[in-house]
Amino acid sequence: MEWPALDMLLFLIAAGFVAAFIDSVVGGGGLISVPALMLTGLPPGLVLGTNKLGGTLSSLTSTVSFFRSGKIHKKISLLLFPLSFVGAALGTYTVHLLPSDFLRPLVVGLLIVILIYTLVKKNWNGSGSLKPMTPLRRTGLAACAFALGFYDGFFGPGTGSFLLFLFLMIGYDFVGASANAKVLNFASNIASLASFFLLKSVHIGYGLPMGLSMIVGAYVGSQLAIRKGSTYVKPLFIGVTSLLIGKQLWDLLL
Repeated sequence: MEWPALDMLLFLIAAGFVAAFIDSVVGGGGLISVPALMLTGLPPGLVLGTNKLGGTLSSLTSTVSFFRSGKIHKKISLLLFPLSFVGAALGTYTVHLLPSDFLRPLVVGLLIVILIYTLVKKNWNGSGSLKPMTPLRRTGLAACAFALGFYDGFFGPGTGSFLLFLFLMIGYDFVGASANAKVLNFASNIASLASFFLLKSVHIGYGLPMGLSMIVGAYVGSQLAIRKGSTYVKPLFIGVTSLLIGKQLWDLLL
């Protein structure tokens, strides 16, 4: 197993911490971790698999932190977890059969709608109480959990933003939405990581040091979100969603 040189090791540790700090709350950590891994010279396929190793450790840490704080709705999370897991496994398999770039324009459009809605709807922080779970709402929530799991395995960018927005729409405040979104994000990360391992597309020597620093970053980020609440999570959500839009537009136009 090849380990990075000391300067590259320190760089990956720092990048991993910052990426997980952001990702632990609103997603979007891949904006930092993927380019950092690309700078190591690893092939693109290996970069994505190695990034999933760190992302899985990060989402696990965030999930545990939010769970211990009581912010996770256990019943709903347990019901939706397997749907996201299966969806992501199918998405990761499908990406080897079909190109995923055709999704980019749709993703940009959806992210713009989410950003505008969040900015225009004044004092929108979620009601803090779950809306009544009618059969139609349950079905819609289950379908979204599966679809976003599939999307995360198939393409990925913006998954954290979409999940957070989904939970906001059914009544959670920003911190509660972030907490429950991380559970589903953890499910899709596990499925994708397992698939990448089967395809031998994970570099342990680069991914493990970065992943360990991501555990620390995720813990610090999630604890800050729990203490600061929506005054911290909402601006971070807006900022990261804006960066995601910019990144996807850049890739689309070049």
